[in-house]
Amino acid sequence: MPQRILVLFAHPAYRRSRANAALRDVARQVEGVTLHDLYDAYPDFLIDVEQEQALLLRHDVIVFQHPIYWYSCPAILKEWQDLVLEHGFAYGHAGTALAGKSMLSAVTAGGTETAYGPEGLNRHGLADFLRPFEATARLCRMRWLEPFFVHGTHLLDADALARQAAAYRRRLEALRDAATAALPEEG
Repeated sequence: MPQRILVLFAHPAYRRSRANAALRDVARQVEGVTLHDLYDAYPDFLIDVEQEQALLLRHDVIVFQHPIYWYSCPAILKEWQDLVLEHGFAYGHAGTALAGKSMLSAVTAGGTETAYGPEGLNRHGLADFLRPFEATARLCRMRWLEPFFVHGTHLLDADALARQAAAYRRRLEALRDAATAALPEEG
């Protein structure tokens, strides 16, 4: 049975971001993927916790798709996590609603891969900045999947951007078509 994928998309101005717009468009086109744009759904940040939890329950793979903003995620995604992933639902003794589901971070960064390296400007790889997401997955008893990164978004020409979008499509399709036991988990 295909995996049901929920893409939680968080970008306050994706129309000004060629990379995020391209990845968003790809996610919308993949059969079996639900794209949920948090800024469109909640421009006032008044998140409907029950509705969001119900949405999570209907999916097997949860994708957090966003740009890196100051080494983290956009504000609405943090707000969403704080409210929706509550004790007794997502974690804690009785909080098993997400247990066994998978989590993927799909992240864009304006900085190059070199800039996000040990000798680069940021001194850390993008994976280091996703450790809070990995910890969240573990706390919620979810499988943490190897992240999908797009570096140097400001430098990508049309062909390079198309290749990145195609790679994201392939990743989503592979997740959709994989049996849960076959999904690769990162350390």
